[in-house]
Amino acid sequence: MTNANFWKNLRIGGITQAISELSEVQTEELTNRYGTHNYHPLPVSIVRTDGIYVYDSFGKEYVDCIGSYSAVAYGHLAPFIVNSLKEQLSLSALTSRAVYTPELALFLEGLSRFSGMDMACPMNSGAEAVETAIKLARKWGYTRKGIPEDHAEIIVADGNFHGRTTTIVGFSSEQSYRKNFGPFTPGFVTVPFGDINVLKSAINKNTAAVLMEPIQAEAGILIPADGFLSAVRSLCTEQNVLLIWDEIQTGFGRTGKTFAWQYEDAEPDMICLGKALGGGLIPIAATAGQRHVMEVFQPGDHGSTFGGNPLACVVGLAAMAEMEESELAERSRVHGEYFKSKLKELHHPSIAEVRGRGLLIGLEISPELDSTALTRAFLNAGLLTKETRHHTFRFAPPLTINRKSIDVIVERVRTALG
Repeated sequence: MTNANFWKNLRIGGITQAISELSEVQTEELTNRYGTHNYHPLPVSIVRTDGIYVYDSFGKEYVDCIGSYSAVAYGHLAPFIVNSLKEQLSLSALTSRAVYTPELALFLEGLSRFSGMDMACPMNSGAEAVETAIKLARKWGYTRKGIPEDHAEIIVADGNFHGRTTTIVGFSSEQSYRKNFGPFTPGFVTVPFGDINVLKSAINKNTAAVLMEPIQAEAGILIPADGFLSAVRSLCTEQNVLLIWDEIQTGFGRTGKTFAWQYEDAEPDMICLGKALGGGLIPIAATAGQRHVMEVFQPGDHGSTFGGNPLACVVGLAAMAEMEESELAERSRVHGEYFKSKLKELHHPSIAEVRGRGLLIGLEISPELDSTALTRAFLNAGLLTKETRHHTFRFAPPLTINRKSIDVIVERVRTALG
């Protein structure tokens, strides 16, 4: 087919029609031919989504336990959020930050109320939110704390996952994320996750911030010992160091609280947000924080063409309203406890541990078990889940799930394990 015919067919026949005519084999072949191979998808083509379920081109139903890595907290195509998006599309979608918009104004107020922070800087992706926090922390360190120029340090945790930009992978401890992407940005110090004594010894006069996840999701749903989060907060206050919690995966009710840091007295100076903030529909992220940090940004310091666009702001507001009004954090807490208990009741010899908070659950299997084969067995049983690191499968279904559906998941886990 010529280029001219390709585009003409899309205009005449419709893009949706053209998509519907692609077979599963064609979908995989085109993706692999024209797309970079930076993902290794499961061997399934999803063509329809609804609530906690997704469907392949053959009509087979799967319970979505990946949930776009916590982004689909409200279920696929949540009606209130979808309707809010449709209404906004009749008004405007993208202007620029060169003008004021009422959508951004209300979004900033809503996000500040929702997060308990004073101000926010909207972006598009979680990685951008982390990069924003890094810039804010460094400028705060130079202009407020008096750190010598270009000497600021940020302490991070071993096993972290904060995104895929070159700056962020530079302080990852996962070698596969780093290999062949250097040289990396200096200024980051890595300490063991959960060790307050090593963290304390790592802080010096040039330390601007501590950046950590309250629960390490990508590392295998790792939860620090009780008291660690509050100890980090106390240490940062004592040493005049900013505390930044990355709640991109753990926020918005995922762990049974609005934010995972709320399990302890560990309020941050900044918080990185994304994924579920987009309502499972479009990308939107933000860094929110205390005024004394956020106000160091001046015009020209930072920006984003799409960051804070009217459409995304309306979706973000709808997502937060849905979260609050439907009490999804509490729902996550209650159903998460039930989910964990039912997985533990399987008493399968290949299950090494079940851990998590809320509906962020890790099922760790014995190293002897072939995790690749188990991934396919889960798929055959009608479950979408993937291994994180260290033989741990993540279960992060929409927070709208009920006990009946959890029972279905557990039974399918039993079938897959054999």
